[in-house]
Amino acid sequence: MAYTATLEEEKKEIAKRYKHMLEDTYETLSKEDKVLIRKAFDLAAEAHKDQRRKTGEPYIFHPIAVTKIVANEIGLGANSISAALLHDVVEDTEYTFADLEQIFGETITKIVNGLTKISRIQSDQDVSIQAENFRKMLLTLNDDVRVILIKIADRLHNMQTLGSMRADKQVKIASETLFIYAPLAHRLGLYNIKTELEDLGLKYTEPEVYNDIFNKITDSKEEQEIYIESFTNTIKESLDKEGFKYVIKGRTKSIYSIRKKMQNQGVSFEEVYDKFAIRIIYDAKLKEEKFDAWKIYSIITDHFSPNPKRLRDWITQPKSTGYESLHITVMGPKGKWVEVQIRSSRMDEIAEKGYAAHFRYKHGTQKESGLEDWINKLRESLENPDINAIDFVEQFKLNLYAKEIYIFTPNGDIKSLPKGSTAIDFAFAIHTEVGTHCRAAKVNGKLVQLSYVLKSGDQVEIITAANQKPKLAWLDIVKTARAKSKIKSTLKEDEKIIANEGKEILNRKLRHLKIKFNEKTINELVNFFSLKTSFDLFYRIGNGSIDNLQLRKYANQKSNALVHFFKSKIKRSTAIKEDVIYDEVSKNYDMLVFGKNEEKLQYSIAKCCKPIPGDSVFGFVTINEGIKVHKHNCPNALSMQSQYAYRVITAKWIDSSQQGFKASLDITGIDNLGLVNEVTKVISSNLSVNITSLNISGDEGFFQGKITVHIKNNKQLNSLIQQIKKIEGIEKVTRNT
Repeated sequence: MAYTATLEEEKKEIAKRYKHMLEDTYETLSKEDKVLIRKAFDLAAEAHKDQRRKTGEPYIFHPIAVTKIVANEIGLGANSISAALLHDVVEDTEYTFADLEQIFGETITKIVNGLTKISRIQSDQDVSIQAENFRKMLLTLNDDVRVILIKIADRLHNMQTLGSMRADKQVKIASETLFIYAPLAHRLGLYNIKTELEDLGLKYTEPEVYNDIFNKITDSKEEQEIYIESFTNTIKESLDKEGFKYVIKGRTKSIYSIRKKMQNQGVSFEEVYDKFAIRIIYDAKLKEEKFDAWKIYSIITDHFSPNPKRLRDWITQPKSTGYESLHITVMGPKGKWVEVQIRSSRMDEIAEKGYAAHFRYKHGTQKESGLEDWINKLRESLENPDINAIDFVEQFKLNLYAKEIYIFTPNGDIKSLPKGSTAIDFAFAIHTEVGTHCRAAKVNGKLVQLSYVLKSGDQVEIITAANQKPKLAWLDIVKTARAKSKIKSTLKEDEKIIANEGKEILNRKLRHLKIKFNEKTINELVNFFSLKTSFDLFYRIGNGSIDNLQLRKYANQKSNALVHFFKSKIKRSTAIKEDVIYDEVSKNYDMLVFGKNEEKLQYSIAKCCKPIPGDSVFGFVTINEGIKVHKHNCPNALSMQSQYAYRVITAKWIDSSQQGFKASLDITGIDNLGLVNEVTKVISSNLSVNITSLNISGDEGFFQGKITVHIKNNKQLNSLIQQIKKIEGIEKVTRNT
């Protein structure tokens, strides 16, 4: 429908929208606040007066709509409201940041500056650049969390008016919203906004699915209202009798969440049993809130049978977002399961408005403070240059949506972690040093493996050792972004030490081969071994992956200058092509291993999905062609995994230079007191060497034994053998092949 309003009608509409912009918060604003907001509105209206939206409407409609969300749905104060009105002024008009600072001061200008930085991020780029930009966007959290809150409001209004955009733009913006903004709104406690963003995202990415569910909800709305009234009437009398002041609301679950349940459970719309929830919001004094919640719970369960597996108590232990509520699922009238949410008026406001409301109650007038703990956890990951941008986004999103568990320290303090976290995650949650030197863990007083998956209510004690360091295998165990980031950072430091040693070793070996150690030689070696950087070269020399024999091959080839010239050209060409094909994810992932023991087996790449190094994959044992490797998201994966599960084997890409292996050592010698202790001490003091089995027997002063260790490479094994031989009483140490 074409926009046809006259100039006079537009002025009246702008005045009307401005009036409604602050309808829920007007009474809470001071006189000074109102003057500030009016000044911001007047400047924004003047700056945008000649601009139009794609619908033909005046551009000022957009800042007013964003501000309405900021003020009423998020509940921010005068500075945020003013910044929301001004958020596009510097980007789209002739006003500068200096102008804004002179008129509105430093705080508002800083927020507008943060919003302008985000708006300048180009998202028509490949996924790795988008991921890096997302990290940069989140860095604005360090400056002022209000930037992100206003940006989410801006995105919500853009989604609400997405109908005027081209179809391809709609899909792109909606996908980005589901990828980044909805999870972020969820983590900030903006549940209403998150729900709307998800539903609108689905509307444009899967319109047929969205419309189908929407129509079915609409068709069943009358029946649902009758059912809610029936449920409500049953408990009203009991609530009134106890003197509660309350409101009962029925709400349909979001279209997006219904769609997710249909997908996850493999059911139709009709088979989703909890499509709506009933919310009981009661008035209570702060000290009586918890008591009253359980009293209402008791009244409901007097009338309806509860499902004990579906009780969620976020009043005793609120979510880290500040969310508090008691959720129960009961068998309602006509044999239908109904979710009932019990919360006070204060809890309801926090649930609706997230952190802004939470910190208003917690800190009085400091409406916009808070989030410090969460931002501090993020900051280390955000500013870590070593972490891969795509890995960061995936980890970040995982932590945004993760359900929480609550773990007790030995002293009884509570730590919140994402569901699925392990003992190592808990160790890093305590302190980086505790995580780095974590050797073992006790859960509820019992010694467990570090990979033990924690459950809510576990009490965990971490045992540390000064010589313990993180291992590469830990990255497959941990769940939290913090732990992953710290492990990667420590491994990087160890790699740097090995690389520095490798550089010195290479210098000596090249001198022996009468080859100059210079930039040209290093570049030739990098190309010769099909590596990407000089660091990769030094690291592989240092850990023994590249030995003397391989260096001699390079030296022999170098003697024929012409052959070397052509081969190095080919190598460079190949390296360039690989750089184009593989992004950071595939860097150094050059070997596939299979099964729990990570064995090297013969395989071929499936043509249907063509996985490349770094992809998430699995192996499928075919009848005639051996093992075929498929991506986990291969179109045929679901069929193979469901029909032929017994032929599916786990597989993953690894860095061959860091691939560990088991080695068995036969040891003989004279049986001295404390000899076994000396042997195990030497082995455990070696970096990243673990004893996997130990069998030693003595007879009349002579002893023999077999020890199996997990080792990184031959160089490390040979070093270990030499150290064991130095122990008094040891006569012979041989590797059992």
